[in-house]
Amino acid sequence: MDFLRPATLDEALAMKAETPDAVPIAGGTDIMVELNFDKRRPPALLDLGGVAELTRWTGVTGRIRLGAAVPYARIVTELGDTLPGLAMASRTVGSPQIRNRGTVGGNLGSASPAGDAHPPLLAQGATVEVASTRGARTVPVIEFFHGPKRSALEADELITAVTVPKAAGPQQFAKVGTRNAMVIAVCSFGLSLDLRARKVGTGIGSAGPTPLRAEAAEDYAAETLPWDGTGPVLDEMAREFGELVAAAARPIDDVRGSAAYRRHALSVLARRTLGWAWQDRGGWS
Repeated sequence: MDFLRPATLDEALAMKAETPDAVPIAGGTDIMVELNFDKRRPPALLDLGGVAELTRWTGVTGRIRLGAAVPYARIVTELGDTLPGLAMASRTVGSPQIRNRGTVGGNLGSASPAGDAHPPLLAQGATVEVASTRGARTVPVIEFFHGPKRSALEADELITAVTVPKAAGPQQFAKVGTRNAMVIAVCSFGLSLDLRARKVGTGIGSAGPTPLRAEAAEDYAAETLPWDGTGPVLDEMAREFGELVAAAARPIDDVRGSAAYRRHALSVLARRTLGWAWQDRGGWS
């Protein structure tokens, strides 16, 4: 196995073009597990740890451009107020050591339906930036996932960044598992409220072949929430929202849980996160 270590993004793209089967590695929290258990043996690893361009984030016109190699720990400490939903999800990833190494770019690259970063990215309408020696392009995150561990990436492309709108209202993330972290989610849910535009965003994880949105639930909540009022979300409205989220899921039975359990758990997560987010709206202007 070859080990390729570029110093710049241009070098990385050139190496990926020359060796399309090279597997990118930044934190290594996914690929190293597969290597250690001899489940995967790629011809080359492309180490992106020395590519400084991928380790930065910047604020641009109401959005955050997050370099693909920015670790979860920095999202928690540096972007908790700006991207609260993604920061909440980042806190549940692995152990402190994994959060110091693992990245959103790596989570996207693995394209697992259970990726913790995916629901908040869907809820916020993020876009994924990818590049090759042929040029750069952006892909809406909802179009990025093509199936379990399959994405819109071409063989010679690398993920360079993800661009996420800054929060325009409360956000929430919750998942079901045997514990809060160091676990693959049985199911997970991300929620975003845009108080100015009166819109609701959702993201469903680990309950379908890809991460999913619950568009009918979004439309229902946007039309039904008492945006001009100060009272709580009505119980019947929250229950209907939860049922619409559950109906949008496409779960299967596996060793972590049954399809029926996942649908029920999602309805509960959706109901709770909507209530929590609505309670938090007083802190937003």
